[in-house]
Amino acid sequence: MFGVSTYCLHREPLAVALERLAPITDCVEVMDDGLHYLTGAEPLESYSYRYFIHAPSRGVNIASLLEPIRRASVEVLTQAFAVAAEVGADVVIHPGYYAWTAEREQAVARFRQSLSELTGAAEELSVTFFVENMGNWEYFFLRTCDDLPLIDGIGLALDVGHANQNGCLDCFLTHPAAHFHLHDNDGTEDTHSPVGDGTIDFSAVMKAVRRSGVTPIIEVETFDGVTASISALTAIDAADEGE
Repeated sequence: MFGVSTYCLHREPLAVALERLAPITDCVEVMDDGLHYLTGAEPLESYSYRYFIHAPSRGVNIASLLEPIRRASVEVLTQAFAVAAEVGADVVIHPGYYAWTAEREQAVARFRQSLSELTGAAEELSVTFFVENMGNWEYFFLRTCDDLPLIDGIGLALDVGHANQNGCLDCFLTHPAAHFHLHDNDGTEDTHSPVGDGTIDFSAVMKAVRRSGVTPIIEVETFDGVTASISALTAIDAADEGE
């Protein structure tokens, strides 16, 4: 089974997105930003989906050296945890970034402080959260496997498109992941293309998914791309099982 991110319908209201996804999946990851920003759990409670929540990331930086921004970012994510707790959802967060290379070590300390505070909030709310690896975005943490020690003890949300863009997907696939985002690209841009439209070896990806035992989330840009990706991944699974 494949879950689907509401990202493919992010230009539509959340209620419309949830209705359109119902015929193709029973597992949805809500992109908690833009038109799909959640102020409470009510929009989700009308459906019987298994939910994940991708916490707000635009304007959020849990590694900020500006303490008011760091604290506010933790607060925003904690609010997402509270909504997730109401619907039994796990949460995906971004790791944050630093503005200047010389500030990296200070930002590492702020990042770890935020993760400690978020871990406490998650335990209080009985919520599980994962940290997502980033695309080729300058100054962001967790772009390569070298940064994995920064999230020691916290689950990795492996975005295979981001890893491919950074040329390190093979490395990431050797590490246990607690969550997966599936989309394709040619290694140059974070296009969130349908599976099969880029250079990613999804046979290797699906082997890692099966080892993990988790439900992967298809996170492509269009609804038609989602349905094409489900067909492509189903065919890959069938071929692998036939080997």
